[in-house]
Amino acid sequence: MTVTPAQRAICKRFGVECTEAPPDALIGVADGVRAGRTPLHGLRHPPQRDTAGWYVWAGDFSDAADFFKTLHLSHLTEWRPEVEPYLGLPPGWRFLIAPDYEDVWYDAALLDI
Repeated sequence: MTVTPAQRAICKRFGVECTEAPPDALIGVADGVRAGRTPLHGLRHPPQRDTAGWYVWAGDFSDAADFFKTLHLSHLTEWRPEVEPYLGLPPGWRFLIAPDYEDVWYDAALLDI
């Protein structure tokens, strides 16, 4: 299992078991993430097939069909290393981060896919 010390620390803070998100797993990422926009939002559905279950966006959410692009998780951590500590959170968890701000919470609705 490739869970980093930073991921273990976040999971420990919130009292949850870490769930691996392999670097070669697929995730959904919105364009604003690479552009450096904030705040950064992330939510995790249960992984399926070759996905990690993560969806990450920056700024406002859109329900447009092309809002999320498929990307390998390793690219996300290259573009926005500040999200890496949160990627061990298990399905059902969300985060919202910005400079000097962090919110992490459980959302059971994410498990109903």
